[in-house]
Amino acid sequence: MFSDVRLARDGREVLRRVDFRIDEARIGILGQNGSGKSTLLRMMIGLIAPSQGRVTVGGLDPHHDCVAVRDRMGFLFQTPDNQIVYPIVHEDLAFGLKARGLSRQMVSARIAASLDRLGIGDLAARRVHELSGGERQLVALAGVLTREPPTILFDEPTSQLDLANRNRFRRLLAGMSEQAIVATHDLELVEDFDRVLVIESGRVVVDAAPAEAIARYRELCR
Repeated sequence: MFSDVRLARDGREVLRRVDFRIDEARIGILGQNGSGKSTLLRMMIGLIAPSQGRVTVGGLDPHHDCVAVRDRMGFLFQTPDNQIVYPIVHEDLAFGLKARGLSRQMVSARIAASLDRLGIGDLAARRVHELSGGERQLVALAGVLTREPPTILFDEPTSQLDLANRNRFRRLLAGMSEQAIVATHDLELVEDFDRVLVIESGRVVVDAAPAEAIARYRELCR
Protein backbone atom coordinates (compact mmCIF):
# COMPACT_ATOMS: atom_id res chain seq x y z
CA MET A 1 0.00 0.00 0.00
CA PHE A 2 1.21 3.50 -0.90
CA SER A 3 -0.02 6.29 1.35
CA ASP A 4 0.77 9.89 0.30
CA VAL A 5 4.17 8.78 -0.99
CA ARG A 6 6.62 11.33 -2.32
CA LEU A 7 10.20 10.98 -3.48
CA ALA A 8 12.60 13.84 -4.16
CA ARG A 9 16.04 13.50 -5.71
CA ASP A 10 18.48 16.28 -6.53
CA GLY A 11 15.76 18.84 -5.96
CA ARG A 12 13.34 17.11 -8.36
CA GLU A 13 10.12 15.34 -7.41
CA VAL A 14 10.30 11.80 -8.77
CA LEU A 15 7.02 10.71 -7.16
CA ARG A 16 4.21 13.03 -6.08
CA ARG A 17 1.40 12.14 -3.68
CA VAL A 18 1.05 8.52 -4.72
CA ASP A 19 -1.85 6.69 -3.06
CA PHE A 20 -3.02 3.19 -3.95
CA ARG A 21 -3.32 -0.34 -2.61
CA ILE A 22 -3.08 -3.58 -4.53
CA ASP A 23 -5.31 -6.58 -3.93
CA GLU A 24 -5.78 -7.94 -7.46
CA ALA A 25 -3.81 -10.81 -8.99
CA ARG A 26 -2.63 -9.03 -12.17
CA ILE A 27 -1.73 -5.34 -12.03
CA GLY A 28 -0.05 -3.38 -14.81
CA ILE A 29 1.81 -0.09 -14.42
CA LEU A 30 2.13 1.88 -17.65
CA GLY A 31 4.32 4.93 -18.08
CA GLN A 32 6.87 6.46 -20.38
CA ASN A 33 10.59 6.39 -19.60
CA GLY A 34 11.32 8.47 -16.52
CA SER A 35 7.69 8.55 -15.38
CA GLY A 36 8.42 6.77 -12.10
CA LYS A 37 6.95 3.33 -12.74
CA SER A 38 10.19 1.45 -12.04
CA THR A 39 10.69 3.55 -8.92
CA LEU A 40 7.34 2.29 -7.61
CA LEU A 41 8.51 -1.30 -7.96
CA ARG A 42 11.81 -0.58 -6.25
CA MET A 43 9.97 0.98 -3.34
CA MET A 44 7.79 -2.11 -2.98
CA ILE A 45 10.88 -4.31 -2.63
CA GLY A 46 12.70 -1.88 -0.32
CA LEU A 47 15.45 -0.74 -2.70
CA ILE A 48 14.31 2.89 -2.39
CA ALA A 49 12.77 4.63 0.62
CA PRO A 50 10.20 7.42 0.18
CA SER A 51 11.03 10.98 1.17
CA GLN A 52 7.55 11.28 2.63
CA GLY A 53 4.57 9.01 3.21
CA ARG A 54 4.45 5.29 3.80
CA VAL A 55 4.84 2.11 1.77
CA THR A 56 3.75 -1.19 3.33
CA VAL A 57 3.69 -4.78 2.11
CA GLY A 58 1.57 -7.06 4.26
CA GLY A 59 1.90 -4.54 7.08
CA LEU A 60 5.70 -4.43 6.77
CA ASP A 61 7.92 -1.50 5.79
CA PRO A 62 9.95 -2.79 2.81
CA HIS A 63 12.90 -0.51 3.54
CA HIS A 64 13.26 -1.57 7.19
CA ASP A 65 11.91 -5.13 6.95
CA CYS A 66 13.56 -5.90 3.62
CA VAL A 67 14.43 -9.54 4.36
CA ALA A 68 10.87 -10.44 5.31
CA VAL A 69 9.42 -8.51 2.37
CA ARG A 70 11.81 -10.13 -0.12
CA ASP A 71 10.71 -13.53 1.11
CA ARG A 72 7.24 -12.53 -0.06
CA MET A 73 8.22 -10.74 -3.27
CA GLY A 74 10.42 -11.67 -6.18
CA PHE A 75 11.82 -8.99 -8.48
CA LEU A 76 12.70 -9.38 -12.15
CA PHE A 77 14.97 -6.57 -13.30
CA GLN A 78 14.74 -5.15 -16.80
CA THR A 79 18.37 -6.14 -17.42
CA PRO A 80 18.95 -9.82 -16.55
CA ASP A 81 22.69 -9.34 -16.11
CA ASN A 82 21.85 -7.37 -12.95
CA GLN A 83 20.77 -10.58 -11.24
CA ILE A 84 22.69 -13.40 -12.95
CA VAL A 85 26.05 -13.83 -11.22
CA TYR A 86 27.33 -17.35 -12.03
CA PRO A 87 28.66 -18.46 -15.44
CA ILE A 88 26.58 -21.67 -15.71
CA VAL A 89 22.79 -21.49 -15.64
CA HIS A 90 22.32 -24.33 -13.13
CA GLU A 91 25.00 -22.87 -10.82
CA ASP A 92 23.36 -19.48 -10.87
CA LEU A 93 19.94 -20.85 -10.04
CA ALA A 94 21.37 -23.02 -7.25
CA PHE A 95 23.27 -20.22 -5.51
CA GLY A 96 20.37 -18.50 -3.77
CA LEU A 97 18.70 -21.77 -2.81
CA LYS A 98 21.86 -23.17 -1.22
CA ALA A 99 22.26 -19.92 0.73
CA ARG A 100 18.80 -20.54 2.21
CA GLY A 101 19.87 -23.96 3.46
CA LEU A 102 17.83 -26.14 1.10
CA SER A 103 18.96 -29.72 0.55
CA ARG A 104 20.68 -30.72 -2.67
CA GLN A 105 17.62 -32.70 -3.71
CA MET A 106 15.29 -29.75 -3.07
CA VAL A 107 17.61 -27.38 -4.95
CA SER A 108 17.67 -29.68 -7.99
CA ALA A 109 13.90 -30.19 -7.89
CA ARG A 110 13.13 -26.46 -7.72
CA ILE A 111 15.56 -25.64 -10.52
CA ALA A 112 14.12 -28.34 -12.78
CA ALA A 113 10.55 -27.22 -12.05
CA SER A 114 11.31 -23.57 -12.79
CA LEU A 115 13.18 -24.27 -16.03
CA ASP A 116 10.50 -26.69 -17.21
CA ARG A 117 7.77 -24.19 -16.37
CA LEU A 118 9.42 -21.72 -18.74
CA GLY A 119 10.21 -24.34 -21.36
CA ILE A 120 13.97 -23.82 -21.09
CA GLY A 121 15.10 -27.04 -19.42
CA ASP A 122 17.70 -27.45 -22.18
CA LEU A 123 19.55 -24.35 -20.92
CA ALA A 124 20.51 -25.79 -17.50
CA ALA A 125 24.09 -26.69 -18.46
CA ARG A 126 24.66 -23.73 -20.80
CA ARG A 127 27.09 -20.89 -20.18
CA VAL A 128 25.27 -17.64 -19.54
CA HIS A 129 27.47 -15.62 -21.92
CA GLU A 130 26.40 -17.91 -24.79
CA LEU A 131 22.71 -17.13 -24.30
CA SER A 132 20.69 -14.53 -26.17
CA GLY A 133 19.27 -11.56 -24.29
CA GLY A 134 15.85 -13.18 -24.28
CA GLU A 135 17.22 -16.47 -22.94
CA ARG A 136 19.07 -14.64 -20.17
CA GLN A 137 15.84 -12.88 -19.23
CA LEU A 138 14.06 -16.22 -18.94
CA VAL A 139 16.91 -17.61 -16.84
CA ALA A 140 16.65 -14.62 -14.52
CA LEU A 141 12.92 -15.26 -14.20
CA ALA A 142 13.61 -18.93 -13.47
CA GLY A 143 15.82 -17.74 -10.62
CA VAL A 144 12.91 -15.76 -9.18
CA LEU A 145 10.53 -18.70 -9.56
CA THR A 146 12.86 -21.08 -7.69
CA ARG A 147 12.27 -19.01 -4.54
CA GLU A 148 8.50 -19.53 -4.85
CA PRO A 149 7.45 -16.02 -3.76
CA PRO A 150 3.69 -15.34 -3.62
CA THR A 151 4.18 -12.03 -5.47
CA ILE A 152 6.52 -11.17 -8.35
CA LEU A 153 7.40 -7.66 -9.54
CA PHE A 154 8.36 -7.38 -13.22
CA ASP A 155 10.24 -4.37 -14.60
CA GLU A 156 9.79 -4.24 -18.40
CA PRO A 157 9.87 -8.06 -18.62
CA THR A 158 9.34 -8.32 -22.39
CA SER A 159 11.79 -5.62 -23.46
CA GLN A 160 14.50 -8.11 -24.45
CA LEU A 161 12.27 -10.90 -25.71
CA ASP A 162 11.56 -11.76 -29.33
CA LEU A 163 7.99 -12.32 -30.48
CA ALA A 164 7.97 -16.04 -29.68
CA ASN A 165 9.28 -15.49 -26.15
CA ARG A 166 6.92 -12.54 -25.57
CA ASN A 167 4.02 -14.82 -26.41
CA ARG A 168 5.48 -17.48 -24.10
CA PHE A 169 5.74 -14.93 -21.32
CA ARG A 170 2.13 -13.79 -21.80
CA ARG A 171 0.98 -17.39 -21.50
CA LEU A 172 3.06 -17.78 -18.36
CA LEU A 173 1.47 -14.72 -16.78
CA ALA A 174 -2.01 -15.93 -17.66
CA GLY A 175 -1.40 -19.22 -15.87
CA MET A 176 0.54 -17.95 -12.86
CA SER A 177 -0.73 -18.62 -9.36
CA GLU A 178 1.52 -15.84 -8.05
CA GLN A 179 0.38 -12.25 -7.88
CA ALA A 180 2.07 -10.27 -10.69
CA ILE A 181 2.77 -6.54 -10.67
CA VAL A 182 4.19 -5.50 -14.04
CA ALA A 183 5.74 -2.20 -15.13
CA THR A 184 5.78 -2.17 -18.91
CA HIS A 185 5.39 -0.38 -22.24
CA ASP A 186 3.86 -3.53 -23.73
CA LEU A 187 0.18 -2.65 -24.02
CA GLU A 188 -0.79 -6.10 -25.26
CA LEU A 189 0.74 -7.63 -22.16
CA VAL A 190 -1.72 -5.87 -19.81
CA GLU A 191 -4.87 -6.19 -21.93
CA ASP A 192 -6.24 -9.06 -19.83
CA PHE A 193 -5.02 -7.82 -16.43
CA ASP A 194 -7.35 -7.09 -13.53
CA ARG A 195 -6.29 -3.46 -13.21
CA VAL A 196 -3.88 -0.99 -14.79
CA LEU A 197 -2.29 2.15 -13.36
CA VAL A 198 -0.86 4.89 -15.58
CA ILE A 199 1.88 7.04 -14.12
CA GLU A 200 3.01 10.34 -15.58
CA SER A 201 5.60 12.72 -14.13
CA GLY A 202 5.59 10.84 -10.85
CA ARG A 203 1.81 10.83 -10.37
CA VAL A 204 -0.77 8.08 -10.83
CA VAL A 205 -3.08 9.75 -13.33
CA VAL A 206 -5.19 6.71 -14.26
CA ASP A 207 -6.32 3.74 -12.16
CA ALA A 208 -8.81 1.72 -14.17
CA ALA A 209 -9.69 -1.45 -16.02
CA PRO A 210 -7.23 -2.29 -18.83
CA ALA A 211 -9.28 -1.02 -21.80
CA GLU A 212 -9.84 2.41 -20.26
CA ALA A 213 -6.29 2.71 -18.92
CA ILE A 214 -4.71 1.75 -22.26
CA ALA A 215 -6.90 4.20 -24.17
CA ARG A 216 -6.00 7.04 -21.85
CA TYR A 217 -2.33 6.10 -21.92
CA ARG A 218 -2.35 6.31 -25.71
CA GLU A 219 -3.88 9.78 -25.46
CA LEU A 220 -1.11 10.88 -23.08
CA CYS A 221 1.55 9.59 -25.48
CA ARG A 222 0.32 11.65 -28.43
